Amino acid sequence: MGLRGQKPKGKVKIKWSPNFSYAIGLLVTDGCLSSDGRHILFVSKDEEQVKNYMKALGIKVRVGSTVSGHNGKKAFRVQFSDVLFYGFLLSIGLTPAKSLTMRNIYIPDKYFFHFLRGCFDGDGYSYSYWDKRWKSSFMFYIGFVSGSKAYVDWFRSTLWRLSGLTGHITKAKRKNICYQLKYAKQEATTLSKLMYATKNGTRLTRKYLKIKKTLDIVGNQLKEERI
Repeated sequence: MGLRGQKPKGKVKIKWSPNFSYAIGLLVTDGCLSSDGRHILFVSKDEEQVKNYMKALGIKVRVGSTVSGHNGKKAFRVQFSDVLFYGFLLSIGLTPAKSLTMRNIYIPDKYFFHFLRGCFDGDGYSYSYWDKRWKSSFMFYIGFVSGSKAYVDWFRSTLWRLSGLTGHITKAKRKNICYQLKYAKQEATTLSKLMYATKNGTRLTRKYLKIKKTLDIVGNQLKEERI
């Protein structure tokens, strides 16, 4: 009988929690699985984002730098080897060429909105403005972007199942075809409150403060309408 090799030890504790789910959201948007079957890569222009990612996974690794393929600017880069975590990510639906091949991602319902907050901090966006065509009309939108239509469809249907929000999907062509799932006005307001329902949940400060400012305007507008 041959000798058994030592079982690999994982750097990441694989256990669902708010932080762990948030980190999965970041990986779905800004992460990458190497084709070697063991390395996980994460790139972000925000140093706070990188710190949040490592804190959420409970890892301490060296932070390097790279040049963003989107705009040529410097970005922070975290890479580590963990065969067990890599296998787990494959088992829940991530793929090495995730931007085009992702479909359903397994996230326990209990933690979905923590995952969603991670996705928002990754590739999500929000914007708002006063519509000059209508008196006191304040517009507010939240959106998510992906190159995989199947993933966007899953994301939308899961959000609808858990919150009743419908949103709408648009198709755009930048360098490649991408799909945007967008929520407007009242749905964007409700979605914001669901994302930030946990008071001290891990989050990217600049995006949170932007949403908070928008919600303050929405709240003041509603007060004025009641007067």
